[in-house]
Amino acid sequence: MGLGLFGGGVGVARFLCARGAHVTVTDLRGETDLRESIAALAGLPIAYHLGGHPDEDLTKADLVVVNPGVPRESPHLAKAVAAGVPLESEMNLFWKLCRAPVVGITGSNGKTTTTALIGEMLKASRSGVWVGGNIGVSLLDQIDRIGAEDLVVLELSSFQLENLAFLERSPHVAVVTNLSVNHLDRHGTMEAYAEAKRNILRFQGAGDTAVLNAEDAVVSAWSAGCRGEAMAFSRKREVASGAFVNGAGEVVVRRGGVDTAIGPASRMRLPGWFNLENLLAAACAAFSCGARAEAIRRVMEEFRGVEHRLELVAEAGGVRYYNDSIATNPDSVIAALQVLQGPVVLLLGGSDKKIPFDALAREMPGRVKKAITLGVTAPAIEAAIARESPSTPFERATSFDDAVERADAAASVGDVVLLSPACASFDMFRNYAERGRRFKEIVARFVLERRP
Repeated sequence: MGLGLFGGGVGVARFLCARGAHVTVTDLRGETDLRESIAALAGLPIAYHLGGHPDEDLTKADLVVVNPGVPRESPHLAKAVAAGVPLESEMNLFWKLCRAPVVGITGSNGKTTTTALIGEMLKASRSGVWVGGNIGVSLLDQIDRIGAEDLVVLELSSFQLENLAFLERSPHVAVVTNLSVNHLDRHGTMEAYAEAKRNILRFQGAGDTAVLNAEDAVVSAWSAGCRGEAMAFSRKREVASGAFVNGAGEVVVRRGGVDTAIGPASRMRLPGWFNLENLLAAACAAFSCGARAEAIRRVMEEFRGVEHRLELVAEAGGVRYYNDSIATNPDSVIAALQVLQGPVVLLLGGSDKKIPFDALAREMPGRVKKAITLGVTAPAIEAAIARESPSTPFERATSFDDAVERADAAASVGDVVLLSPACASFDMFRNYAERGRRFKEIVARFVLERRP
């Protein structure tokens, strides 16, 4: 139920078909929206019921595997439960069958970059490392290849962690990058959202490790309830156990009272203070799993980042174009604005996650030359700007293409055009990746023609 666009539905469908199950895929979306996922399942004996959820699919099945994006309050799921049909999720099924230790990463921002960093640090130190989860890669159809001596690195969303709570299982190494307001359209309150995130370490045991942000008041407080080892990371101060930047500007991992120097923080390729925090979190987790200091240092110096996160797309006519489509909440946009040099023409807006935009608007004076709003949330964003940053000009676009062209027209030499939407993409696109790719296409095909 819910094929989805980030690999989970594809992975579990392949897995079940390989084991002889009769698989039906049902999704509210149609064939056009799901074309990439359907193409990935070409040749498999799957029945597709798209554009809705027929009752008989849910009430007469032996098992319903539910996409994590489907809320538990869904009336369709209620029909399955009433009919006595058990519910399962791709991640929970993977967890039940996985023989290898798991490193899990969650947080409101930075979890994709941190997951990728940990994966690279471990791969540079050993073999048998698997990276997947909410990062867009399902590992379920690879489960038979994952051995007990391997290591699995999983990005975990609040939705996936909500479901994992039913198994009362947490990763052997749990990383929490930070916590800020997000997904209130699903969880309702910040407290409920935080509790879903906390499941990543709620069921850890004495031999497990929690890696927590020392500068996040809520996250750092969770260390008091840790049953195993608690490690912290901070870019501002030394910590008793974990990773930090010392007075000489070096990244250091401290464990068991022993300091291991990784290298100068200035050698980090990724830009921004938030990426330094991601690096410190990754260093903690990788080091606790046996990664070598030289491997961590090499990744620090060479890792260029993930697609759609402050990705420099082009520079033409003295204007730089950045794709930050993965920024689906205001805090992530604020971080981008604090890093980029030069007046910013900001494209923002999309589908509604019920998150306020006032703090983002307060960050705009002196940074944002002009805001181009679009999507369902455009009126709310404009109202926040009018309240909190009345000197910041804004205009509303009629389409995504129109937004990019308006931003380009507003930019001059020395400016930055930044796609950093602060919102999900579902009112216009299937996901943030499609939105980011479209931005890059427009810049490559149209904008650069006008700016040699």
